Amino acid sequence: MPTQGVRVIEFQSVTKRYADGTVAVDSLDLTIDAGRITVLVGPSGCGKTTSLRMINRMVEATSGTILVNGEDIRAQRPATLRRGIGYVIQNAGLFPHRTVIDNIATVPVLLGTKKAAARRRAEELLDTVGLPRELGKRYPAQLSGGQQQRVGVARALAADPPVLLMDEPFSAVDPVVRDDLQEELLRLQSELGKTIVFVTHDIDEAIKLGDKVAVLRVGGELAQYDTPATLLAKPVDDFVASFVGRDRGYRALGFLSAHGAEVVPLSTIPLGSPVDEARAALTGGWGVVVDENQAPLGWVSTSSLSTVEGELRSADLVAGGSLYVADSPKSGSLRTALDAALSSPSGVGIAVDSGGAVTGGVTAESVLKALDEARRSGEVPS
Repeated sequence: MPTQGVRVIEFQSVTKRYADGTVAVDSLDLTIDAGRITVLVGPSGCGKTTSLRMINRMVEATSGTILVNGEDIRAQRPATLRRGIGYVIQNAGLFPHRTVIDNIATVPVLLGTKKAAARRRAEELLDTVGLPRELGKRYPAQLSGGQQQRVGVARALAADPPVLLMDEPFSAVDPVVRDDLQEELLRLQSELGKTIVFVTHDIDEAIKLGDKVAVLRVGGELAQYDTPATLLAKPVDDFVASFVGRDRGYRALGFLSAHGAEVVPLSTIPLGSPVDEARAALTGGWGVVVDENQAPLGWVSTSSLSTVEGELRSADLVAGGSLYVADSPKSGSLRTALDAALSSPSGVGIAVDSGGAVTGGVTAESVLKALDEARRSGEVPS
């Protein structure tokens, strides 16, 4: 269930000017919706981190007003304000001399929760962020980078704050782990309904995570504030168009459901099948090899089997490219369907269900046909 007390955050003509005259944020007007993920994105020096840190008064605004639920944040002591705001940074910022459990329990204990109760809550939060409870006894140095970031999220959630500030939290991990963390954040948000302000320099991350995206220019000026779909379809000027990228048409496919893309039958062949049976089962010269749960392991083709005898082994398989999760609201987009088709050695992407079992195949032609239908129905912003 969404957390009660989610907050609307408003910037009213907010400026941050440093003593040397540098303007980090310039007359920022922005309303951050309650219970949604708002992403601040832009090049280095655009004031996105400064804007984020002004919300919890780690940086004080030079002029203008920031309201949280209609109340000026300057009416509260910084320590009081921060009790309702979780904060996640790059590299997690964990205390190296404390165990994972004690790291997570830090804020509740400081707020007066008994240590035993805080630790029980910390164990529950390990479940929430997808970590096994046995990691609770370890120290941060004994965790991977991705595990540390999950602990950082758990610590920020420990006091159940309605607002969560996240400053490039996933930028220090490798791309595979980063994608997993992004998916985990989206899952958590669907359950918790926090008001999240997320800073990144990566437009793909912004597009994937944001309900709305604020693009900032160098000098702290707001260039455009829109939904990701509108941002990609209608950038307001050359700066935004350039920052979003020339391949924004491909990115925009991520907002269109692939529900209309035809999924065609695929030949599935169990691993360990006799090679003669595998050859006979190929359709169009290709077949998908699956395990006992019908999950895809790779492809075989007339060519790849030409010198193989006996039973199919893992070493006989051709790598299969990306997968298209046909029944997932997030993964079941035209972008993932097209990527599956283009990355497949057979030219047919493998469609799977949420359990990972093969349900069929999707082609680039079927994706483009679905895109044309989406344009005709008005689903694509014009």
